[in-house]
Amino acid sequence: QVQLVESGGGLVQAGGSLRLSCAASGRPFSTYAMGWSRQAPGKEREFVARISRINWSGIRRDYADSVKGRFIISRDNAGNTVNLQMNSLKPEDTAVYYCAADRLYSSIQRENEPEYWGQGTQVTVSS
Repeated sequence: QVQLVESGGGLVQAGGSLRLSCAASGRPFSTYAMGWSRQAPGKEREFVARISRINWSGIRRDYADSVKGRFIISRDNAGNTVNLQMNSLKPEDTAVYYCAADRLYSSIQRENEPEYWGQGTQVTVSS
């Protein structure tokens, strides 16, 4: 059974930090690209960050402009856990954050394309 389980969400004041984690199981996720999207109340889900699978040439990362320089995506050596370190949080970062996985790196950035999604974790940033 394939599962992506997010954790680490919560309530934080503006300027604070949170670290989200996504534990993947049921597939060899080290061969999958993974990433994060978010959905704020009344808005469509949007791409946040993605990270390529682990391979000999290194790891690639990309970020939405809105989080670049504040968020850092990483994955463990086994490739089955992906983390999102969120710093300098702003009230506009408030959303449900979803973990995603797909064999194609390009799919992570496109809505409805990732093969697997987690259930989401709530992040609330107070002003």
